[in-house]
Amino acid sequence: MKAMITAFGGRITFIQLAVIAALLMVLLPAITDIYRLNLFGKYLTYAFVAVGLVLCWGHGGILSLGQGIFFGLGGYCMAMFLKLEASTPEATASQTTPGIPDFMDWNRVTELPWFWEPFNSFTLTLMAIVVIPAVFAWLIGYAMFKRRVGGVYFAIITQAIAVIMTILIVGQQGYTGGINGITDLRTLLGWDIRTDSARTILYYACCVALLLCLLASRYLLESRFGRLLIAMRDQEDRVRFSGYDVANMKVFVFVVASVFAAIGGAFFTLQVGFMSPTFIGAVASIEMVVFCAVGGRLSVVGAAVGAFMVSWSKTTLSETFPQLWPVLLGALFIAVVMFFPRGLAGLVSDYAPQALSKWRRQAGRTPPSGDPAAEEPSR
Repeated sequence: MKAMITAFGGRITFIQLAVIAALLMVLLPAITDIYRLNLFGKYLTYAFVAVGLVLCWGHGGILSLGQGIFFGLGGYCMAMFLKLEASTPEATASQTTPGIPDFMDWNRVTELPWFWEPFNSFTLTLMAIVVIPAVFAWLIGYAMFKRRVGGVYFAIITQAIAVIMTILIVGQQGYTGGINGITDLRTLLGWDIRTDSARTILYYACCVALLLCLLASRYLLESRFGRLLIAMRDQEDRVRFSGYDVANMKVFVFVVASVFAAIGGAFFTLQVGFMSPTFIGAVASIEMVVFCAVGGRLSVVGAAVGAFMVSWSKTTLSETFPQLWPVLLGALFIAVVMFFPRGLAGLVSDYAPQALSKWRRQAGRTPPSGDPAAEEPSR
């Protein structure tokens, strides 16, 4: 219990990470059916974005309102490979042009575009999931941070880029699937990803990847670079005057956060079987910031838990009150900012140790201070 409190409220150790792994990979699969497990896997894909935001926003002070861009880029890269695998000449023999995705045929595209060709290879697809978002994030970060654009201006610019990306994808329907996105994804290297066994395996794969991201975050935050991030967040000018290149540090952490988001997007596509521009725009990106804020923007575990809890709440409440969920989401964000700015992780780190100590005293495990029985020497 103490290990979980420490992990949730702050940094994590390998023992605490093992406890988290046991909860995700042993307890949850044991108590839920395959439908719920698939939903939980979907929620965990958002945790990748939240963990990246802890690095970028919580410790680096860089608020990005465009993380949906990179989530979508990773998801679209995986979706393009899966769609090409499902669009063999035999499977698309009824089309005017066999061998290309169905939405291209509907829009009178007669051959596969050049930028789709690399996604015939699974190896190149895996590389693209990491490289394309990293390069795009580097271009944005280099253009902004080298000119010392930050704070609210950077947040607005990233949000604007997310809106532009959405419009671009919707407008190029013949090449991207438009507003419907890329759908009807069935197999991965001939393996049917729609079966119950496949969904279970994908859930475990998502958990392993998330744990690796948590490990990578732990390494960065406990290194010298992590201490510099906090110094940069609190006193940027002092760090710059000390001889460090603040712009390069910001670019690096922004790229790392973007790669995390892209990995989450790729797993999202595998979990749900489609990808659409609705996961790229401003609304989706703001929701991702809410995930991080609710869980705690200074705790990687707290942010992951926040992503899981808010996503679960969205699914539950939007089914019952579909018109009310956007209002509730806004109210939740305002409440976090006003009443518990460090999120759930802050509440846990502030109050859970005292509550645990009180419970142990009441249970007779720890005598209260000043108790003669506690001070009597053993005979």
